[in-house]
Amino acid sequence: MKATARASANIALAKYWGKRGCPGNYPAVPSLSVTLTQLTTQTTVEFIDRLPRDEFVLNNVLRSDRARDRVGHLLDEVRARMLRPLYARVTSTNTFPTASGLASSASGFAALSAAATKAAELSWSNERISDLARRASASAARSIYGGYVLLRAGPEFGTKDELSATPVFSATHLPLVVFVCVVTDREKEIGSTAAMLRTQEMSPYYHSWIEHAERTCRQIQAAIEQRDLEHLAELVESNTLAMHASALSVGILYATEVSARIVEVVRRLRACGTMAFFTMDAGPHVKVFVRPEDATKVCLELERVEGVLRVTKAAISDVSIRWESDL
Repeated sequence: MKATARASANIALAKYWGKRGCPGNYPAVPSLSVTLTQLTTQTTVEFIDRLPRDEFVLNNVLRSDRARDRVGHLLDEVRARMLRPLYARVTSTNTFPTASGLASSASGFAALSAAATKAAELSWSNERISDLARRASASAARSIYGGYVLLRAGPEFGTKDELSATPVFSATHLPLVVFVCVVTDREKEIGSTAAMLRTQEMSPYYHSWIEHAERTCRQIQAAIEQRDLEHLAELVESNTLAMHASALSVGILYATEVSARIVEVVRRLRACGTMAFFTMDAGPHVKVFVRPEDATKVCLELERVEGVLRVTKAAISDVSIRWESDL
C-alpha cells in the first residue's frame, strides 16, 4: 500500500483570497490558474501496519506541527474509505522554497491526494481527487490538472457537495513563458490562511474585493479565450494588486522593495513594447509572464534586478500529476 506522485505548482492569474463561512474549505471567489513545469512536489505515501500515528517528513525534516496535522486530516478522509484503515508514512520534497508564496501547498496537497488515494487502492476520478485536495488547500484542487484551470467559488451555505477544479484551456491555446523571480528562501511570517481570515474579518475593502474578483475572473477567462494579451495583462495585474490592497488594509504586507523593483522593470518593458505582465501571490516573489519569443530578453532584465536571488524559467504544462513509473 505505497504510491509516489509528483504534482506541479500553479500560479493564479485570477486570485483565490477568501473563504466561505460554511465548513468544507470552500473558496469565496472563483480563481483561474496556470500549471507550471518547473515547480513540483514529489510525495510518497505508505500505509503501514502497527504504525502508531501518521509520520510526515518534508524536505528531509520530520514535522510534528500544523503541517503534519493538515496531512493527517487529509489522510483521515482517505482512511474513511479504506477497508482496513492504517496510519501512513508520508515523505515529501519540494523543488522550490516552501511556505513562502510559491504555491507549495497547492502542489503538496495535490501530490498527497493523488499518492494517498492510489496507495489506498481507491479508484477515484480526477474530479474526486481534486475535491479531496481542495478540502486541504483550495488552490491544490487546480494542481490536479495541467494547462489553464478554473476553480469556481463555493456555496454560500453549509453543504457537503463536491467542488473540483476544471481545466478550461490547454497550454498550447495561449503559450506563455513564466519567470518566477525568487527574492527569499525563508518561510513567510504569516501564512496564507491566517492572512486570508484576518482580511475577511477586518478589511473595510473585503466586500469590494469579492465583487472585483468575481468580475475579473470572468474577464480573465474571456481574454485568454480570445488570446488578447494586452487586456489579459491589465486584468491580471489589477486582480493581484486588489488582493494585496485588501490584505494591506489589515497590516499584511507581502511585497518587499525587491518586489517593487521587479514590478517597475515589467512596467518599463511593457511601456517600451515588450508584452510582459506580473502577478504576486501571498509572498514577496513576483511571477512574470511573457511571449516565448521575448523570453531571453526579459530574463536578462529580471536577472539584473538588485536583490533577486534567482530567476526560474517555467512553461505552462498540460500535465500536472505524474506517477512513480514516469519519474
